[in-house]
Amino acid sequence: MRKTISFAIVHFTVAFTVAWVMTGSWVVGGALALVEPAINTVAFFFHEKAWQMLQARRGQALLSF
Repeated sequence: MRKTISFAIVHFTVAFTVAWVMTGSWVVGGALALVEPAINTVAFFFHEKAWQMLQARRGQALLSF
């Protein structure tokens, strides 16, 4: 769990820094640092579900030989 929290802190920091450097706005940097990781987390959830389905299909294909 500590590694996950550490990664989240790094992700928020990078998102904020990139947005702030690109726009010069602390507000935009802060907004993007909150929104982008949140959306990325949802996208990752669906990515994992799709990946699990793909692995399950591959496992079934291997069993049919």
